[in-house]
Amino acid sequence: MSTASAVAAVSGARARTTAAGRLGALGRAELTLLVRNRTALFVALLMPVAMVGALRGTLGGMDLSEAGLSLGEALMTGGVGTVLILVVYLNLTSALVARREELVLKRLRTGEVSDTEILAGTALPAAALALAQSALVVAAGVALLGADAPRRPELLVAGTLLGTVVMAALAAATSAITRTVESAQITTLPLFMVSAGGSGLFIPLDLLPDRVASVCELLPMTGVMRLVEAGVGGGADAGRLTGAALGALAWTVISVFAVRRWFRWEPRR
Repeated sequence: MSTASAVAAVSGARARTTAAGRLGALGRAELTLLVRNRTALFVALLMPVAMVGALRGTLGGMDLSEAGLSLGEALMTGGVGTVLILVVYLNLTSALVARREELVLKRLRTGEVSDTEILAGTALPAAALALAQSALVVAAGVALLGADAPRRPELLVAGTLLGTVVMAALAAATSAITRTVESAQITTLPLFMVSAGGSGLFIPLDLLPDRVASVCELLPMTGVMRLVEAGVGGGADAGRLTGAALGALAWTVISVFAVRRWFRWEPRR
């Protein structure tokens, strides 16, 4: 399916009067484009597996007792965060830039679909894939690594869902400063690097020096990772969990403001 066919598929949804119908049509079209894009599919499906393998080598030499986690639990926590970064943030940033440069977004705005529906529908396949892969990461951790089942599954689910929203909003904001699909590899790199080192993906926050950890608490992914870590290993107090949730929500609000202010619907010249 070409991008023009994707637009036609969504335009065919005009006969449907519900937002759910329009979102479904756009989501199906975007999923078809994702499946046919081998590079995007590789990033979405295989890169998280490779990163979790690298993560195991990194965490294997650390004393995780100070963080209150076993190796399996640390891998589950980092694996979920890696999926959110790679599948939602990196993949969706590239997808939005590609649709913008091919005039897909501009054409969609001439139809019945609202701006919010366009962005949400484009994000649906990446979000669904990230949630499915996160569930597989947790299942693999329990079945293959001997980790205990998540002690607070409600926090794990909440952290994963909130992380999906945060990463989708940040992807839309990042696309505004990304000129081409190729340059998305550069514009998304800073967030990936600071999250890997400072938000608990590769190194649990409780293993960092106090001053460094206090600064890292302000990073976009840190609140999400706090919730995911608490869901996997338990043990976090209510104050810390509330702060983590508020931090993630704050970054969502900031990203939504940036999207409303600077998001580009037409190709950059």
